[in-house]
Amino acid sequence: MSVQTWMILISIALGTYLIRALPYLWMARKLNKQASQGSIGSTPVWLTILGPTMIAAMFGSSLVPVEPSLLSWIATVIGCSATYIVWRRTRSMGYPIVVGVLVFGALVVIFG
Repeated sequence: MSVQTWMILISIALGTYLIRALPYLWMARKLNKQASQGSIGSTPVWLTILGPTMIAAMFGSSLVPVEPSLLSWIATVIGCSATYIVWRRTRSMGYPIVVGVLVFGALVVIFG
């Protein structure tokens, strides 16, 4: 892979890590400070909403095909459907994602 691709992958990994780590570190520090003062702290509402919101944003942006065409939109819908069907059967995260990606890729390669 090229250096540019590695830089993109590293920045994505770092961004994903920071999305999770910074609120955790901030809240841990705040709760430790409150505990040392003798009071019991609670998690603010915005922090409990932040994680699911970020995941929904990443999910929404990943659904839009890079090159919007009829084939890519159909492959996206069928891939998402396959993901959902496998999730309903397995109730896991790994298998549905792999199946959805494979179905999407197979449709694009076969019909593209």
